[in-house]
Amino acid sequence: MYSSTRRSGLLLLPPRISRLSELAYNLWWSWTPEARRLYSSIDPELWEYVYHNPVKFLRWVELRKLERAAGDDTFIANYKKVMEAFDAYRKPEQTWFDQTYPQLTDHTVAYFSAEFGLHESLAIYSGGLGILSGDHCKAASDLGLPFVGVGFLYPQGYFRQLINGHGEQEALHEKLDFTNVAAQPAVDSSGAQIVVQVNLPGRELYATVWQIQVGRIPLFLLDTDVHPNAPEDRELAARLYGGDHEMRIAQEYVLGVGGVRALRALGIRPTVWHMNEGHSAFMVLEQIRELVEEEGLTFDEARGHVRKHNVFTTHTPVPAGHDAFPFDLMEKYFGSYWPRMDLDRNGFMALGYHEMPWRARFNMTVLALKLSNRYNGVSKLHGEVSRKMWHVIWPDRPVEEVPIQDITNGVHTRTWLSPELAKLFDEYLGPDWADRVDEPGTWEAVEDIPDAEWWQTHLRQKQTMINHLRRRIRQQRERNHASLDAVTSAESLLSPDALTIGFARRFATYKRATLIFRDIERIKRILNKEDQPVQLIFAGKAHPADEPGKGLIKRIVELSKQPGFRGRVVFVEEYDINIARYMVRGVDVWLNNPRRPMEASGTSGQKAALNGVPNFSVLDGWWPEAYDGTNGWAIGAGEEFDDQEKQAAADAESLYQTLEQEIVPLYFDRDADGVPRGWLKVVKASIRTCVPQFNMRRMVKEYVEKMYVPAMGQEAEG
Repeated sequence: MYSSTRRSGLLLLPPRISRLSELAYNLWWSWTPEARRLYSSIDPELWEYVYHNPVKFLRWVELRKLERAAGDDTFIANYKKVMEAFDAYRKPEQTWFDQTYPQLTDHTVAYFSAEFGLHESLAIYSGGLGILSGDHCKAASDLGLPFVGVGFLYPQGYFRQLINGHGEQEALHEKLDFTNVAAQPAVDSSGAQIVVQVNLPGRELYATVWQIQVGRIPLFLLDTDVHPNAPEDRELAARLYGGDHEMRIAQEYVLGVGGVRALRALGIRPTVWHMNEGHSAFMVLEQIRELVEEEGLTFDEARGHVRKHNVFTTHTPVPAGHDAFPFDLMEKYFGSYWPRMDLDRNGFMALGYHEMPWRARFNMTVLALKLSNRYNGVSKLHGEVSRKMWHVIWPDRPVEEVPIQDITNGVHTRTWLSPELAKLFDEYLGPDWADRVDEPGTWEAVEDIPDAEWWQTHLRQKQTMINHLRRRIRQQRERNHASLDAVTSAESLLSPDALTIGFARRFATYKRATLIFRDIERIKRILNKEDQPVQLIFAGKAHPADEPGKGLIKRIVELSKQPGFRGRVVFVEEYDINIARYMVRGVDVWLNNPRRPMEASGTSGQKAALNGVPNFSVLDGWWPEAYDGTNGWAIGAGEEFDDQEKQAAADAESLYQTLEQEIVPLYFDRDADGVPRGWLKVVKASIRTCVPQFNMRRMVKEYVEKMYVPAMGQEAEG
């Protein structure tokens, strides 16, 4: 309905609100509700239609609506407040980093990641790794770090997930129109867009560089869909995690080598290079090549210099999750490269050589570990697992002395906290609580929030989630040509009175999405108890090549249509940042049941805890550090069985017993005013204990103290 108003450029805005365009090109708006409200209040329907994208909004909105806003005194007052806050944020008197490390403000950190999850309108992320990267950038901005991000601006992003009438996942790829997102060409001193060149086997490849401003920090993203690249190279970085081994090595070559060259072309000379997972590890080779060819260093001299300033974060305890390439493929791509590093074939291959269960390969994690000086896993448990996994790199040390630290993940508070709860926190915790989010004392005041007020706030958030999911499910059924009864019944799907359990994450098999259905009749009884109804909401994507993962989705959709589950189990398609926000704010319990110790950290449960939603989880990832017996529930006691069936049976039994004996009765135990006092005690304990520890402000400070500052000035060890 809006296609007729589409324009090729931004509308010339009325002078009184002209800075709405400037604001649209800084992702600060993505974690500032008042800023987003400016756009939505002009045309709420269009704001939803463009999926909360202010750049696209300003290309499509009608001039008369902008003029009406410019003449509205209330709108102008809100506009001025937002712009004052925007200006104060971008040019503060002093940031945390300025205050803490004033001597290091000119030491830039370059953060490389294969994906960045910043906002639902910019689909260049697939899941947890990307969300973490996006939150890391936002917190680096909040804290005032000298920081830049480097990645890909995938023209086709990650796939959109459609669930057809048979419950099967279908992948839809849509081309990203760069003119409709908050990306602008990254330019050199003459104003020309930066273009970098890398040599792939038998040809040269070019990549343009785009810039996205994330608060105070720039994010530089590469795009290979440019002339004069061959058609296959224009598609090289079109999609996130697509293609075979050859496409993956070419992508990672461009990310690592091309990313370094992009920063050089921009005149940025980082002191610290942070590899967020092994996808970008080829950057270390380019750094060495520079020093050998341009500075005349030997390989050993160059390696020593590079190691001092490189840091590396590993994210997966699953061996198959670490990129590894056959040696013949490495020779194809680097045969002419290693002489430029002062190396022969054997010396080069030794940098990433790793014996894997099936055969030896060139392993990107090994490369990153050997050419970095600081390394970390993403939870305490994952740190232990990583030290065991990579003991081979330090065979002369006891496992416990393998120098892989642990820095547990966190979440960006302003991005994930509901505006309604933010208002409660402003009132009861003090207006500056967000600057003290990582201080435990800040959260003691949660106990002062009246139970009834908290409960009513949660019920409103729950109803908001239900309304949104009903619309999404109705649209899904209409697209699949469901019966009229099925379409109309979507409008009454999900009950605000039922205990609502959320399960939303990547549908990898180790996450065991269907564990709760292990005993069909037992879970039916739990869901359908007349005076204590329970309902389950599922969401998540399986990788397009993961047939078992897609099978789990189909199984849940099929179950949702069966007697005893119909109306009690729903699967919501196209899990993304937007759906995640609704779910972590609106469900009553957050369920997580991976096979321990396969979950490196996980952050969805941290987002839920931030919004007063208690966790019900296997003691894996971050939860063993958080769970204290009062702030949520554990599935099992941390047991690990070699037999997967035995593990599943034990975990399912614990899950059922805890639901039947603890969670469901406590939720429905209400006082005369209808308030579940005992339940809210758990809710408040969850916030008080989880939020100050599992937030991005604490996490990034820890990276600064344990990783970045040592790499800015300390000699290499190990």
